[in-house]
Amino acid sequence: MYGNFWENLRNAFKHSDNSLYKLIAINLIVFFVVLVVRVLMTIGGLGGVYSTLLSYLMMPASLPRLAVQPWSIFTYMFLHEGIFHILFNMLFLYWFGQLIHQFLGSRKLANLYILGGLAGALFYVIIYNLAPYFSQSINSSLMLGASAGVFAIVVGAATLSPNTTFFLILLGPVKIKYIAIFYVVLSFANSAGANAGGELAHLGGALIGYLYIVQLRKGIDWGLPVQKVGIFFEDLFSRKKSKVKVSYRKAKTGSGGFSPFKKSSKSTPTQVASDDATQEEIDKILDKIADRGYEALNKEEKRKLFEFSKK
Repeated sequence: MYGNFWENLRNAFKHSDNSLYKLIAINLIVFFVVLVVRVLMTIGGLGGVYSTLLSYLMMPASLPRLAVQPWSIFTYMFLHEGIFHILFNMLFLYWFGQLIHQFLGSRKLANLYILGGLAGALFYVIIYNLAPYFSQSINSSLMLGASAGVFAIVVGAATLSPNTTFFLILLGPVKIKYIAIFYVVLSFANSAGANAGGELAHLGGALIGYLYIVQLRKGIDWGLPVQKVGIFFEDLFSRKKSKVKVSYRKAKTGSGGFSPFKKSSKSTPTQVASDDATQEEIDKILDKIADRGYEALNKEEKRKLFEFSKK
């Protein structure tokens, strides 16, 4: 990270290693675009058309409908309508996302969010199509929101560093493992209520958050396919931006010829600070965090991790 919250958010797409603020920015941009479209179309008497268009971006429980709008398995996880819906999702994403970013890095944070969203959608569809309780509502059920991805990050952070403490208003210091357990139990209790689809997605996201960290400790990263897709698009856009024409001027030598380089009589070796952490050291530190938690790091390891995160 490179500044305060608003500076980070404004410059989210100008920096790499910044998936936390990119995710928040994408959700906010989509929210305000949808808000403007909803207000204008409703005022213009096209509220029904707006609802139909929005439904094509939401996650359906019906398998036949999902077959004709497969993109919704991705679009739903960046889509909100209610102000409090997006507010609480983004607050939880920010608070717990910082822990994942600090411990595991930017790419794994993005991996976990996307995997959580996919797992939430899958769990929602499976339960709705198998449980008799939902048989009458399959065709009319649609879901939206980042909650599944956020739950994956919340439970992932609690699995990774369960004893990290947050200070909550009225409650004081609370370990994040208890926060995660509370919200998982709450979602399970409400999974047969009015927002059953959303609560089921929460459970799917929470499950993948736990399993992702467990597998990561074994050296298995379930997010590699997601990461490769992300790197592909990063490289694609960076190649477009880097098409800069460069001209070279040859330096004239004393003999009347031309040489592309001018030699110096003295050479200055590149100095590397001895206390700078190498990528190999950072990888070992991250492995230690994944295995034993952030509290297991000594002062020097914490310093190296902090300095490396600022690069």
